[in-house]
Amino acid sequence: MAIEQIQPLYTAVATAENGRDGRVASDDGKLDVVVNPPKDMGGSGEGTNPEQLFAAGYSACFQSAMGVVARQRKLDITGSTVTAKVSIGKLASGGFGLAVELTASVPALDEAATKDLLEKAHEVCPYSNATRGNIEVTLSAA
Repeated sequence: MAIEQIQPLYTAVATAENGRDGRVASDDGKLDVVVNPPKDMGGSGEGTNPEQLFAAGYSACFQSAMGVVARQRKLDITGSTVTAKVSIGKLASGGFGLAVELTASVPALDEAATKDLLEKAHEVCPYSNATRGNIEVTLSAA
């Protein structure tokens, strides 16, 4: 299966030093954080970690995708939120993998309409497109 090429609109650049127990910074200086393994994984837990950074990016991107779909369908998503839970764990086949739970609260929509919006946003979101078929992603309405 061929990978579909994109026409880049923007490219983010970040550099890590010392992996999960070090520092990550963007080339423009807007992101500069200490990363440490969480206490649950035997680390100090003092800094952030890659899973938190991924959760932050996925939740923001997914909510923007909801906005695209909502505008197309003339839906009100004022006051909505998206929470991403990113889990890391061992794979039965060896190595490590991720799982994501996305939960959206959309005060102006009922549960059925919210779930439909989530399904459509999942088709639009670049993070969803990047992870589809690679990791488990669960969608739910709050």
